[in-house]
Amino acid sequence: MVTAIVMIKTAKAGIPETAQRIADIEGVSSVYSVTGSWDLVAMVQLRRYEDLDSVIADQLSKVDGIQDTETMLAFRAYSPQDLDEGWALGFED
Repeated sequence: MVTAIVMIKTAKAGIPETAQRIADIEGVSSVYSVTGSWDLVAMVQLRRYEDLDSVIADQLSKVDGIQDTETMLAFRAYSPQDLDEGWALGFED
C-alpha cells in the first residue's frame, strides 16, 4: 500500500466544499481541515505507486478551489503497538 499525504491551500470561502470534492476521489481515504499554513490535508492510499499520478496530478490537484498543494510520500507507518514492540527488547511483562 502506498500512502501520500497532500497538504492543500484553498480559497477560504469554499473550504468545506473543496474538502468534500477531494473526499469523493477514489483513493482519498480522508480529508482534514487543519490549522497552520495549509487549509486541508488529504490522505491518499493506493495499491500501486503508479496510480499516484492519476489520483493526485490528474484529479486531486485539478479540484475547483485548490490554489496550491504539496505532496509527501510515507515510508512507514508507526502505531503505539509498533513502538511498544520496539522498546520491549525481548522482555515479557
